[in-house]
Amino acid sequence: MMIEILKSRRRKLGANIKDDSIIVLFSGEAPVSSGDQRYTYTPQRNFYYLTNIDRPKMAYVLKKMNGVIEHHLFIETVSEVEEKWTGKRLSKEEAHEISGIKSILPICELENVLGRWLLNDRIESIYLDLERGSYHHPDTVQIEFAKQLKEKYPFVRLENVYHDITKLRLIKSEDEIENMRTAIEKTRIGIESLMKASKPGMLEYQLEAHYDFAIKTEGVKKTSFHTIAASGVNATVLHYDKNDSVCQDGDLILFDLGCEWNYYCSDISRTFPINGKFTDRQRAVYQAVLDAQLATIEIIKPGLPMAEVNEFARRKLAEGCKKLGLIEKDEEVSRYYYHGIGHYLGLDTHDVGGRGGVLQPGMVITIEPGLYIEEEGIGIRIEDDILVTEDGYENLSKDIIKSIEDIEAFMN
Repeated sequence: MMIEILKSRRRKLGANIKDDSIIVLFSGEAPVSSGDQRYTYTPQRNFYYLTNIDRPKMAYVLKKMNGVIEHHLFIETVSEVEEKWTGKRLSKEEAHEISGIKSILPICELENVLGRWLLNDRIESIYLDLERGSYHHPDTVQIEFAKQLKEKYPFVRLENVYHDITKLRLIKSEDEIENMRTAIEKTRIGIESLMKASKPGMLEYQLEAHYDFAIKTEGVKKTSFHTIAASGVNATVLHYDKNDSVCQDGDLILFDLGCEWNYYCSDISRTFPINGKFTDRQRAVYQAVLDAQLATIEIIKPGLPMAEVNEFARRKLAEGCKKLGLIEKDEEVSRYYYHGIGHYLGLDTHDVGGRGGVLQPGMVITIEPGLYIEEEGIGIRIEDDILVTEDGYENLSKDIIKSIEDIEAFMN
């Protein structure tokens, strides 16, 4: 079944590009961290989406000539001695079995093959994934390759295939949704484990360790991002990541966490009292955030612009802030709520599609309102993962407890 899904994705992508063109996508490799040490490898997601292969130093090539599409996979080959040091590489047979691609060639032949096609087959365009996170981000493998191509073959036209792939990735298949359901379920188990372990005097990273142990026991290899474990005033910093403060009796702790399953991500935020009991003020602020979240989830449906979801949540939080005595005018809510309502979710935590667009069936988004009151040492965010369906939505993380009553009952 997976092979048919991959073939369908590649077929749709091929239909979107011009004749006499080539797409080249690289799997990437782990960057150097220091000395001869490297970060853990993770596959370039667009390459993985089209091949189901998670190995470094590979390339996928789609060639389209006169309406006929060919698929080629270039794989890393090394000596037997190298394999004794760094492990077995994929064989041609294994690469074919995983990807469904028949033409398997050594990666060392990629440049010669492309050169032959460019000169003999009159290829006019080469499509690369030229996405860059920001102006200051370092060049990717794809961008470096684009520079080399332009220098050696100045006549060729370079095109960006990134947006063609993102259109496909935005709408999740049943298989993708099942992977995300699994990631969310593993996250639920981890959250319940750390909530049960919570007590005053623990360090934030000690609670984080309970989460890590629980999900890895469940077969999870990697969290989907660096866990935020923010107690007390730390929770008013959106991307706090030190996780090294003492959890004080009477404080709340905000966890923003997730995990990957077959590289598909969960992204959940939960906030709870370290000692298992909300104070009256914490209860009031928490309920304001929860009310805003529940109301926002209820409006999710196809055809709704994400901008409207943002504005709706902002109004609801402003109403809550007025009742809490924090503000007098709606526009003052930005003192205590200073981020968007959510983002797309999938192979990346902040998945392709940006923060705008119009909701369509098959999209998965997060809904994560929060209030951050630094002067009171209270930071609360509640986040769920929401699937847009044909007639509304499904809360994929509905089984992760979040009501005040359920939290206190679970922790005491």
